[in-house]
Amino acid sequence: MNTLVLPVVLGAGAVAGWFALYSVVLLATRPARPDPAPATQDLPGSEPPAVVSLLAGYWELSEDAAESTLIDLAARRYLEFRQPGNDPMQTTVHVRNPDPTGLLPYERRILDRVTGLAVGGVVPLPALTFRDPGQAAAFDKRLRAEVIADARARGLSRRRLGPALLTLLSGAALVAGLIVGGAVALGTRHSHDPVRPALFGWLITAGVLSGIAHRSHGERDTDAGRAAAARWLGVKAWLRNTAAFADLPPAAVAVWDRYLSYGDALGATRVASAVIDLGMGNRKRVWSSFGGTWHRVRVRYPKFWPRYGKTAPRLVMRGLLATGLGVLVLSQWARGVSAAASRTGRATDLVGTVTDVGLLVGIVALSYGLYVLARTIVDLAVPRHLTGQVLWRQVFRSTSGGENSPPTPVLHYLAVDDGTDDRTTAWIIPSGEVRRCTDGDTVAVTVRPWSRRVVELTVVEQGTMRRVEVADQDTQNTEALVALALGGPPGPQVVGPAAPVSAAALLSADEVGRALGVPVTARGGAAAGPMPVGAAQFHTTDGRIALMVMVMRGLPAQFAMRTGRRQQPLPGIGEEAYTGPGFAVARRGDTVVGVTVRGETVTPDPRAVYWLLATAVGRLDATVSPKLA
Repeated sequence: MNTLVLPVVLGAGAVAGWFALYSVVLLATRPARPDPAPATQDLPGSEPPAVVSLLAGYWELSEDAAESTLIDLAARRYLEFRQPGNDPMQTTVHVRNPDPTGLLPYERRILDRVTGLAVGGVVPLPALTFRDPGQAAAFDKRLRAEVIADARARGLSRRRLGPALLTLLSGAALVAGLIVGGAVALGTRHSHDPVRPALFGWLITAGVLSGIAHRSHGERDTDAGRAAAARWLGVKAWLRNTAAFADLPPAAVAVWDRYLSYGDALGATRVASAVIDLGMGNRKRVWSSFGGTWHRVRVRYPKFWPRYGKTAPRLVMRGLLATGLGVLVLSQWARGVSAAASRTGRATDLVGTVTDVGLLVGIVALSYGLYVLARTIVDLAVPRHLTGQVLWRQVFRSTSGGENSPPTPVLHYLAVDDGTDDRTTAWIIPSGEVRRCTDGDTVAVTVRPWSRRVVELTVVEQGTMRRVEVADQDTQNTEALVALALGGPPGPQVVGPAAPVSAAALLSADEVGRALGVPVTARGGAAAGPMPVGAAQFHTTDGRIALMVMVMRGLPAQFAMRTGRRQQPLPGIGEEAYTGPGFAVARRGDTVVGVTVRGETVTPDPRAVYWLLATAVGRLDATVSPKLA
């Protein structure tokens, strides 16, 4: 055990050192908190309310960005808020201009949600909430990315960890990975093959640490951003000192114009912020437009009834079992208790009590069994047909899942408004069937009223919700979405540069065997973790590593080329190539190929190694580049 102390200390110390550097970087890049300028009623700049929300929140976005944008669309007369009574929750949104020009991406996103949900150009303000968590998360994520992109384009914000800091952290991750790899090699030095676990230790450690560095850490200030934030914080001070401003409802935008939208962005409007909600809605009070007018429906979601959602065969089996149990108890219980009492000599009054309790249980079981059988028969004989609007879909029951598999939905709630009442109870539908419809669709369903199970569903008319669904839910990270909003390519869906994935395809085992003069077999070739490194190993018949091929991009490629440039140049291979003791490395574009020979296993002609490197580099365009695009 003592031989493992030093490797463990080295590995843990390397990782701890990286996290210490990471903590220092996060501490040094905290967003500034500028002091407010003097209170003023003059709107000091052209920044939209959503960007002002980012600045006033000290470069952290909240729900105020979406809320203030919605109010601002009304202030600019694209929408109109109407409040018929004293309750701001009764506010309706009326579309005045469904397709204006010159809107920013996040303004267009919010306007499209309003126009997409509107029926006859009108939608209740509370009906703008979401009914699907995935859709809500995707909408929020994209809107946030578009606001951040706008702030960056105006020079008011920047990525918290810029390229220089990411390069520093990634380089430190490579160093920590090398130390961990060395520690693993030290700990396994007496094993048959210490190289492979050391290599994996390096790649996995460097990959995980680099992945942590490259994830989104939010925004930070710029010089222009701090100045703008100070001016807007002065407006916030004036609005907070304005009598009754915090109690203004959204409809007050008709009088207060853009002051209300900027007040919401600055967190100075208590009532308007409470009324407007563009997040998840309340599943128990859902807005419906079935019948052509908006109305709210209260929905119940029973969970504990044993019949709820059960199939007819299961209910019949339950009824038969309960009936059989009741008959058995009623016919045999009294006789069995009397026989047991006569053998044990129990008191007569106790025998009577036990007999009465058993007979009561038998009567209950028999009654329940007959009731279940009768209601199931009626359910099967007289199904109910109804047409209505889908209000809500949610998982009712899932499988427990296994050690390596997540739970799988089996049954879903399906709340439907058929227009007969302002209250309804959700039905139960198999999860495979619920995917045929979406919230807001008009559906015709056949149901069994007692078990409340849907046995047939047909979509009669697609609803307005389909017009406002986000097609790809959270398929990209925040930085990729920001780049897309800024007009650039969305980028790969992995952390850091794209990883080579076909190192083994660059050289065949037959080619390596002929060059080295010994038969070999190929192993590996996949990328290891999120690091942009692919590796393939060629082993001799006794299992020892003879040659290793690595394909790299990003920081590992730069590190490999810096090491190679200190060695002997190899002209005619790629754009540049170098060789040293036991290795050769070459670059084509931003992809680097390295070939390493294990001298203790084989001693090949150096020219054979150069030929292998040239062959691998010559196959880069056909093998690696398409997979990196």
